[in-house]
Amino acid sequence: MIFSKKHTLRKELKKLKIHARHTLIIDDDILDDKQKKVLLKIENTSDTCDFNSIEEMQKTINDCNRSYGGILPPAKHAWIRECLDIIAVAVAVAFGIRGLFLQPFKIPTSSMQPTLFGIHYIAEKGNENPLLGKVSAPLDYMLFSCERAQLKVEKAGTLEGDATFRQNLHYGISPYTSFNIGEVNYTLPGTVSKVLEYTGLGKAKDNTYYKAGQELCNGWLSSGDHLFVDRFSHLLVGLNRGDIVVFNTENIYHNGRALAKNGYYYIKRLIGLPGDTLKLENQKIYIRPKGQAEFKIITELSPKFEKLYSNKGGYHGHWNVDFGNDLSANGFEVPKDSYFMMGDNSLNSLDSRYWGTVPRKNIVGKALFIFWPISRRWGLTDRAEPIQSSTDISSLRSMQLQ
Repeated sequence: MIFSKKHTLRKELKKLKIHARHTLIIDDDILDDKQKKVLLKIENTSDTCDFNSIEEMQKTINDCNRSYGGILPPAKHAWIRECLDIIAVAVAVAFGIRGLFLQPFKIPTSSMQPTLFGIHYIAEKGNENPLLGKVSAPLDYMLFSCERAQLKVEKAGTLEGDATFRQNLHYGISPYTSFNIGEVNYTLPGTVSKVLEYTGLGKAKDNTYYKAGQELCNGWLSSGDHLFVDRFSHLLVGLNRGDIVVFNTENIYHNGRALAKNGYYYIKRLIGLPGDTLKLENQKIYIRPKGQAEFKIITELSPKFEKLYSNKGGYHGHWNVDFGNDLSANGFEVPKDSYFMMGDNSLNSLDSRYWGTVPRKNIVGKALFIFWPISRRWGLTDRAEPIQSSTDISSLRSMQLQ
């Protein structure tokens, strides 16, 4: 009983010491000299007290409480305030870093594949990640941003129902689509348009008959790459050809429609600097830099384009479009204080060939680091070499390899 009493009093003395020291540090700017002396005395008294005497410890605690209570009485549930202070500081620092240096960004589309992936389907046979599917479903999502997408028809039949496809949200976050075939309900991850794309159902007619055992998909749906954007370095050293750049689409229009209605932020690779004249021949960009007389293939000006012309792993060079800013014939000159941007997936990229150049003031920053998911692309952006698989232009299936 005596031992228990001593233990309780010792703990209380220790708490008093910590509370006094904490108050001296946290409230240093609002305490006067007299209050600080009292708090220092309380802090030292707990060290000089005889911990074997119950009476002395009790007297010390009572004296300290009287002195300390006259200055700043201990707040009830003080730890709540401390935690909130820490959270507030952490949030302020995070927002400061985000606003000035680093900004998270999610890849919205496939226009930068295979360098950066938007929401996309990974076929089991095309999966390059040895751990994907080998761990639990929650870990598949937490580590690799992937949800299982597998469907084998259980009962023969056709698509059924007035509202054939029904789209909802898992936990209010990730979309999934439900539909019926042969009176059996199926659910797959992704929006209706994405499910139609990776299952092939979008190419089928309404009365298409599906056989029992027919496999419509066997893989995963990834929510795409998430990266940090360096907002600061380009202000010091500028931008270079080959940089992957995030910019806003304010005051940029395509066919009279504001590009911002498709998305306020875009990500593309910088092709042309102000004053460059660009030409596109045989799926390769040629540039005549400002003040020079001769065109040079872009790989001579930046080695970052070599993998784009490797014809491996989905890379297929740069293709022209007979629309907007045509890069054939005499070429296109990039205006002052503007940049010409293109997606690495030039066959499926809405870029400067269509809507023109990006003003310098629209630049947000350079893609820096892919932080999620953990894949072969994880780490510094644009570091991964092409997968050693020949690109098939007719299908571009090689672009889906991970």
